[in-house]
Amino acid sequence: MTVTALVSGGKDSIYAAYLADTQGRAVDELVALRPSDPESMMFHTPNLDLVALQAEAWGKSHRFVPVDGADERAELAALERAIAGPRGWVVAGAIQSSYQWSRLLEVAGRVGRPVYTPLWRKDPGRVVREEIAAGLDIRLVQLAAEPLGPELLGMRLDLERLDELERRSAEVRATNVAGEGGEFETAVVDAPFFRSRIEWDEVVRSIGPSSSRLDVRSAHLVPKPSAPVGMGR
Repeated sequence: MTVTALVSGGKDSIYAAYLADTQGRAVDELVALRPSDPESMMFHTPNLDLVALQAEAWGKSHRFVPVDGADERAELAALERAIAGPRGWVVAGAIQSSYQWSRLLEVAGRVGRPVYTPLWRKDPGRVVREEIAAGLDIRLVQLAAEPLGPELLGMRLDLERLDELERRSAEVRATNVAGEGGEFETAVVDAPFFRSRIEWDEVVRSIGPSSSRLDVRSAHLVPKPSAPVGMGR
């Protein structure tokens, strides 16, 4: 039986895979869908290449599955290709998006695989606090909401910054503090269960009128002091 974690490199999918690992559903592989549409409603798009480094740091296998087309039919077909074949749990980091959750259930049901979404319907602020408490080093890589300015790009999402996001949400404009409405996207560069941490070599910031984005052009793994010799790069 193969346990497949659908991951984007962001905080929720990595944390959900970690929870599955610690709750009796040991993850065998990380699978990332690579959409051709940067505005995909179904899949995360920023910095997907980091998934390969996350998998290496974690000691997991990984696969990338391309999405051949920009419409919903193409996205669902790619998702079916991604999870068809193996048997076992499919793990995902959905919190509140009924659009994503319902479609995942539909496709997983069609190929005969059960779905595990440990964050589903949890309070967004609680989820982010749990992720921070678990030791995830979470970086903000895309911002698309009025209270979130480009000065936050690349910043670590810690408790102090979460408090700031909640304050801005209350005082400026209401936002989902977990980013579930597309307000922001993240990348995980380290975690206690990683044997190495990810270090960015080259990044490019793009600032637009309604959104800003940090693209990691190159990165590498740095072994942690406690990691066995030969781990990482």
